Amino acid sequence: MPLSIVILAAGQGTRMKSARPKVLHELAGKPLLQHVVDAGRALEPEQIIAVVGHGGELVQAAMQGQDLYFVEQREQLGTGHALQQCLDHVNPGNAVLVLYGDVPLVRAETMASMIEQTGDAAVCILSFEPPDPSGYGRVVRQQAGVQTIVEHKDATPEQRAIGECFSGLMLIRGDSLQRLVGALDNDNAQQEYYLTDVVGIAVSDGESVAAVVCDDPDEVNGVNNQQQLAAVERLYRGRQVEALMEHGVKVYDPLRIDLRGVVEVGQDVEIDVNCVFEGTVTLGDNVRIGANCVIRNSSIAAGSVIQPMTSIDEAVIGRNVSIGPFARIRPGTGLADDVRIGNFVETKKSQIGQGSKVNHLSYVGDTEMGSGVNIGAGTITCNYDGVNKSKTIIEDGVFIGSDTQLVAPVRVERNATIGAGSTITKTVPADKLTISRAKQVTIGSWSKPVKKDSK
Repeated sequence: MPLSIVILAAGQGTRMKSARPKVLHELAGKPLLQHVVDAGRALEPEQIIAVVGHGGELVQAAMQGQDLYFVEQREQLGTGHALQQCLDHVNPGNAVLVLYGDVPLVRAETMASMIEQTGDAAVCILSFEPPDPSGYGRVVRQQAGVQTIVEHKDATPEQRAIGECFSGLMLIRGDSLQRLVGALDNDNAQQEYYLTDVVGIAVSDGESVAAVVCDDPDEVNGVNNQQQLAAVERLYRGRQVEALMEHGVKVYDPLRIDLRGVVEVGQDVEIDVNCVFEGTVTLGDNVRIGANCVIRNSSIAAGSVIQPMTSIDEAVIGRNVSIGPFARIRPGTGLADDVRIGNFVETKKSQIGQGSKVNHLSYVGDTEMGSGVNIGAGTITCNYDGVNKSKTIIEDGVFIGSDTQLVAPVRVERNATIGAGSTITKTVPADKLTISRAKQVTIGSWSKPVKKDSK
C-alpha cells in the first residue's frame, strides 16, 4: 500500500534535564530521531513527516538534507492533535504509520509486519506484553478483534489483569485516515487529543482493528530520562554484538564493547574488551583488535593486528599491518600492506608504502612515504610553519636515524640514509649518508652547580 510515515517528535523532554530536544540525544553516536528515520526509510515510504515543537529549529537543522517534511505542533495537545497537524500534508490516499522519535529500537521488520497484517482493518496497532504492564494502556479484545485501548488509570481490575499493552505505534489505512483522525476531540480530563481514541472511533463506525504483538518488548522501549537512554544504549549494543557473533566474530566480553555505527566483518575476527566502533568500520578476515581501541570510519584489511590503546580515525589500513600499542592514526592516513606502526606513533594525512616501519615515538604528517622505509625513534615531520602545511616526500628504501626532524617541504630520495640527530631542511640525495649535527664540544672549565645554602 502507498505509505506515509509520521514521526512524532515535538515533546520537550523535561525529564532529560537538558536544553537539547529529547529526540536529538544520541544513541550509539546518532540522534534518537535518526534511528527512527533510518528504520522507517527501510520500508520505502513515499514521504516521512516529522512533527516538531520544542526546539523544532534545532531538530530541523540536525536532520537537514534527509528529504524529511517538517510540521510544527505549536501547542502540545496530545498525540492525536500532533497527527491532526499532518492531515493536510499527507499524500492523498496514503496509509499512515505513526512512529515516535523517542522510541528508537523498533525494527523495520516489525513495522513491515503491521503493514502485511492490516488486511481489511481500518487500523492496525502494535502491541506488546511487558513483564510489568503497570502504567501502560491495555488492549481490550473481543472475538471480532480489538475493541478499545484503556489507559491504566481508567482500567477496571479485570482490564488491569490484561497483559497485552499498546506500544503507541499505529497504522491507519488511507481511506479511513481523514475521517478517523478528524473525529478526535479533547473531551477528557486532560483536554488533550488522544491517538488511542482512533481505535474506539473505528469500532463505533463498524470497522475492524487489527493488532500485531511485538515479540520483543524491549523493541518498543521509550526514552524519557537519562536512565532510560542508558538502558536503551545497552539494549542496542547487545543487539549489535549478537549480530557480530552470529557472523563468527570472537568477542572477548559482549558486555564490554560499544558499537556506535555499522561494523562489517570477515571471518575469524577477534575483538578484545573495551573497544569502541563509530561510524562505518570494515574488518577483514583474521583481523585482531586489542583491548581499549577506538576505531572510527575506517577499513582494516585481512590479517592486520591492532594492538591495545590504539585510536584509528578515517583511515585505510592494508593487509598484515601491525599498529600500536598506544598509536594514533588520524584522518587521511593510508597504510599499505605489511606496514608497522609502533608505540606512541602518530600519523596524519599520510600515505605509507608497503613494508615501511615507523616503530617508536614519531610523528608523520602530510607525508608521502615509499616502500621499505625505516623511520627511527623520535622522528618528526615538521609540516606546519604556524600558517601553512607543507608536504614531506620520503622515497623507497630510505633509512632515517633516531631524533631526526624533517622540515617540510622536503624530499628524501631513494635509499638515502640520514644520521641520527639530524635536522633536514633541503633535499637529501639518493644512496648517500646525510648528517646534520653541530660539532661536539667539551668545555673543560665547566663544573656542576652547587646547592646554595638555604640560610
